[in-house]
Amino acid sequence: MRTSATLFVENPKQFKAQILHWADQFREVVYLDSNDYQQTYSSYDMILAIEAFTSIKTDYFDAFGKLSEYYHTTKDWLFGYLSYDLKNDIEKLSSQNFDGLGFSDLFFFQPKKLFLLKGNSLQVQYLRMVDDEIESDFEQIIGQKIEIEESNRNGLINIKQRISKEKYLEKVSNVLEHIQKGDIYEANFCMEFYAEQAQINPLETYRKLNRISEPPFSAYFKNRNQYVLCSSPERYLRNENSKIISQPIKGTSKRFEDSELDNKSKNDLATNPKERSENIMIVDLVRNDLSRTAEKSSVKVEELCEVYSFKQVHHLISTITSIKDKKDTVIEVIKNSFPMGSMTGAPKISAMQIIENQEETKRGVYSGSIGYFEPNGNFDFNVVIRSILYNSDNHYLSFSVGSAITAKCKPEEEYNECLLKAKAMKEVLGR
Repeated sequence: MRTSATLFVENPKQFKAQILHWADQFREVVYLDSNDYQQTYSSYDMILAIEAFTSIKTDYFDAFGKLSEYYHTTKDWLFGYLSYDLKNDIEKLSSQNFDGLGFSDLFFFQPKKLFLLKGNSLQVQYLRMVDDEIESDFEQIIGQKIEIEESNRNGLINIKQRISKEKYLEKVSNVLEHIQKGDIYEANFCMEFYAEQAQINPLETYRKLNRISEPPFSAYFKNRNQYVLCSSPERYLRNENSKIISQPIKGTSKRFEDSELDNKSKNDLATNPKERSENIMIVDLVRNDLSRTAEKSSVKVEELCEVYSFKQVHHLISTITSIKDKKDTVIEVIKNSFPMGSMTGAPKISAMQIIENQEETKRGVYSGSIGYFEPNGNFDFNVVIRSILYNSDNHYLSFSVGSAITAKCKPEEEYNECLLKAKAMKEVLGR
């Protein structure tokens, strides 16, 4: 079905810039970049999928059933996203909040052309209908001239905050009341920043965002007029030959240029009881989610509250693994753990109901996931955070941030954490 070729890439960093610039001419693009971040679980340094041969686009109703049918029909590589609002397909939930972006709840496509980069080795997989274009495409890619510093061609962007500081503090107090009553013990509460009539160059904006953060789960997604410019540091779920890996993030501290201050920030995070409790609560939730499709006694916590450092922040990350039960399909593994616990809270269903009532924007792709399925059943998906979403038809731009609300939290500090997470997006947009 696909013709494969292996090519040599002399300068991988330059090549990644060239191939993304070349790919942006196509209608459908998924570009995934690890930014050479050192990871235990990783297959490729960069993946690019372009130009849909077939695709699926649907709202939440029976979305996982439709995805399962599509996956088993194509038996090929699939790339796309799962929006947060697929929760409505899994549980008796709804999403009534404002949506300025208009993305579908689920979108995947079977690419005509696929590029997989590891070190200097580029594996190319083209559907046979276009395999005569491999050589000419490669010549075009390495011939791309990329400016080292892109000019800021975005127009004036008036970023507004959907929830004011006063309203945010009030809403967090409402969530805390639910915690005190015992309805939940943690909730991930988010707020939106947005701009109307925004004019941006999505590719250049993504490059700037990626350069600021250089995260391991960066993604550039394009479907006609819809864009996700993602600088995520978080993995949602990976299947590596029936080993399922989840790596939730909970716990954040600021980075400093001064090494002494930076080490103090890192050490304070590692020992902070509130931040650790946030993480451990979600670890318990993920263990429960994975156990639904795991072989008996196979759920393990490989890392608990390990500090990982990124360019903007330090994070606490835990790694939970399981072995997939043979009776369950890969789609069922995702359905039984979606949405990811780091973006909901616990218990999951109650937390999702409460945050839906407190938030004022439909999350959509934000706090959903971008990733891919391989023909052999392996998959890898990120968590869509630290991301700018853009609809170039109606010129609506959106990015959201959130934090975990627990009994020990201080609303003012949670608000400041949200502003810290929003910093990179504001900087990229020239604010």
